[in-house]
Amino acid sequence: MPPSLGGISDARAYTPRGRSVREGGAPSGTGRAEQRRTPRSNRSQDPFRPALQVLDGGRGTAGRSSERAARRDSGVARATVTRTVTDRSPRDEPPGVPRRRVTGAQPRRGDRTPERRPSRKRPQPPRLADPGRRLRLGTALTLALFVAVGVRLVVLQTVDTPAYADGGIADRTTTVQLPAPRGAIYDRSGEAALAHSVEARYVYADPTRVGDIVATAAALSPLLGIPASELAEKMKPRKRKDGVDSQFEYLARGVDIDRAKEIMALKLLGIATHRDERREVPGGDLAANLIGFTSPDMVGLEGLEARFDDVLHGEDGQAVFEVGLGDLAAPIPGGYSSTTKAKPGSSVVLTIDRDLQYTVQRILSERMQQVQGSTGAAVVLDAHTGEVLAQASHPTYNAAKPFPSEPTDREDAATSFVVDPGSVHKPITFGAALQEGVITQETSFPVANAIRKGDTWFRDTYQADGRRMSVAGMMAYSSNVGTIQIADDLGPDRLLDYQRRFGLGKPTEVGMPGEASGRLLPVQEWSGSSYGSVPIGHSVDATPLQMAAAYGAIANDGTYIQPHLLKETIAPDGKRTPAPAPETRQVLSPDNAAALRTIMEAVTTVEDATGLAAAVPGYRIAGKTGTGWRLVDGKKQPGEVASFIGMAPAENPRYVIAVFVHSPSGGGGQISAPAFRDMMTFTLRHFRVPPSTQPAPTFTAFP
Repeated sequence: MPPSLGGISDARAYTPRGRSVREGGAPSGTGRAEQRRTPRSNRSQDPFRPALQVLDGGRGTAGRSSERAARRDSGVARATVTRTVTDRSPRDEPPGVPRRRVTGAQPRRGDRTPERRPSRKRPQPPRLADPGRRLRLGTALTLALFVAVGVRLVVLQTVDTPAYADGGIADRTTTVQLPAPRGAIYDRSGEAALAHSVEARYVYADPTRVGDIVATAAALSPLLGIPASELAEKMKPRKRKDGVDSQFEYLARGVDIDRAKEIMALKLLGIATHRDERREVPGGDLAANLIGFTSPDMVGLEGLEARFDDVLHGEDGQAVFEVGLGDLAAPIPGGYSSTTKAKPGSSVVLTIDRDLQYTVQRILSERMQQVQGSTGAAVVLDAHTGEVLAQASHPTYNAAKPFPSEPTDREDAATSFVVDPGSVHKPITFGAALQEGVITQETSFPVANAIRKGDTWFRDTYQADGRRMSVAGMMAYSSNVGTIQIADDLGPDRLLDYQRRFGLGKPTEVGMPGEASGRLLPVQEWSGSSYGSVPIGHSVDATPLQMAAAYGAIANDGTYIQPHLLKETIAPDGKRTPAPAPETRQVLSPDNAAALRTIMEAVTTVEDATGLAAAVPGYRIAGKTGTGWRLVDGKKQPGEVASFIGMAPAENPRYVIAVFVHSPSGGGGQISAPAFRDMMTFTLRHFRVPPSTQPAPTFTAFP
C-alpha cells in the first residue's frame, strides 16, 4: 500500500477506550516510530478536525486522550506517549494552541521535520456573571427601598401629621372676623357719650361672581348713596398682589342694618353684607378738635381717639369653621369649628363738661365771626384739680364726617397754637419777684415812659411820665418799663427758673397727641434786648394751655397742677380705674399767690385799666390782658394775638379761663376780654358758684 494511503489508514485506526498504548516497541522496519492513536490523532486532511479538537478539550494529540484514559483506569499505570510529527503539517495544529515539546522517539534523518509555528495566546472564553451575586444585590436594594418607604410612612404618620392636617383644614375652612366693639368716650358725668360705636353692616362684592356689573351697580347706587360708576369700578375683576383673582372688595362701610337687609333682599349675584361697626359722634362738632376721629376699620387717627386707641379698640375675635364648596358653601354640621370671642374695648371718661364745652365753643365761634381768617382757642380749668372742663378751637369741623375738612380745621388750637404770649406773661415775672422778696404788694417806684435794653427801646402805652407807680398800677396799665425794672432786680437766672416752675418750655402732657412744647430762651443765648423782651413775654414760645396752667398755679395758692383731660377708664366689666394723679409742685407760697391775685384784680377794676371788658358783675376777677404774635416754625406771622387769662372768684378762685385770638387784620383785643367775660359768667352759674361777698380792694396806681 502506498505511503499516503497507509498514513490515512493509520490515522483512522480505532483504539478502544481504556487500552494503554506503549511506545518504543515497534519493529524497525517500519521506518518510523509507531504508536497507538486515538481516532482523532494525526488527521491532517480531516475537515472536521477543529470541531473535534474543541470537543476533546482543545487537545490535538492522542497522547492526551490516552492520559485521560489512563487516569480513569485505576489499574493501569500512566503511559508516556510520544508523538511523531513526520506525517503532520503545521496546519494540523489547532489555531491558538502553542506547540508542545515532543519527547520519546526522535525522527530519523531522512524524515522531514515540519516547521514550528509561532506560539499564540489561546483566547479566553467570556467570563459569565455570578447569578448568586446578582441575586444578593437585588435583594439588598429591594430591602433598602422598603426600609426607606417605611421610614417615610412613619414620619408622615407621626412627625408631620399636624402640618398636613392643618394644611388640609385650611383648604376647607373659612375664617370670619368678629370685631371687638370700640369703647365710648364720655364727658365727665360718664353718661353723655361724646363718641361711641353702633353695630352696622358693610357691603362687599365678589368680582369673580358678579354677573352684570352695570345692572348691579345701578341697583345698589340709590341704596348706598354712591355713584353707580364708582360702584362699577369696584366690582371689576382684578388681581391681588399674589396674582390671585380678588374675591372681596368693599363697596360701603357702616351701612345701617335696615338698609343692609334691603340690599340682601335684591339677591344680587356676588353681593353680600356682613357685621360692621360705625363710629357715631352725636354732637357733630362738639369737642371735635379734642375727640378726633377713626378710620373705617375703627383705628384712631386723630385727637383722643388716636391718643387712647390702645384702650378703646379692644381685641377682635374670630370664628373658624368648615364649609362646603359651590352651592354647598355653608357651615358643615358637625365639622371643625373654633370661636375666639372678641374682647370689647374699654371706655374713657374725660374731664370735659358737655354743657360747658358747648357754650364755650358757641361763644368763641360767635366772637370770632367779627374777624376774618382768624384762629381762636379757649380753655377752662378747674383751679383746684387741674381738670380741663372745656377746650375749644376755632375753626372746627364735624367729627362724624371728618374727611371733607381741612387739616388746619382739625387742629386743637389750645395745644398746637404756639404764640409769643406778650403781657399775659407779666404775672409770672411779678410772682417770681414776690417769691424772691424783690417786691411786695405795696412796692412802688418811679417809672419812665421808655427804657433801653441793648439796641431796643421798650415803651409804655399808658405813660407814667416818671411818676411813682405802684405794682398794682403797673399791672393795671400793663407797664413794660416797670416790669423790666423788676426783672433787672430779679436777674435772668431766677426769672428763667420760675418760667420753668410755672410749666413753660415743655409739654403739659394733657393727653393730646402732637402737643407743642414751646421754648424758653436760655440765659447764655440772651442778647442785650432779651433783658427787656423776655420779662414782658416776648422771646418766649408758649401754648394757650401752658399759660392757662401757669395761671392755675396762681389760683391754687401757688401750687402748680398738671392739666389733664382723662378722668377715668371703664373696663368692659364695668370696673372703673381713675386716671393717674397729675404732677404737682409748689411754685409760690400761699401768701405770695394771694398777694399776686390781689395785684391782678387791678386789671379789671382800676379806671382805664386794660381788662375792664373782662369784668363779671357780682364776682371779683383777677386776670391779665396780652398782645403778642403767632409763631409758625419759629417765624412771626402777620397780625397779632390778643389774649386774656383770668380767674374767679379772685378771693378763692374756682376756675381759670384763657382766651387767645390770632387775627391777621387786627382787632383781637376787642374779642378776647369780652369772650372771657361771657364764658366765665356761664361757668360760675353752671357750677352754682356764689357771688363774691366782699368787693374788690381799691387800688392807687400813682401813690
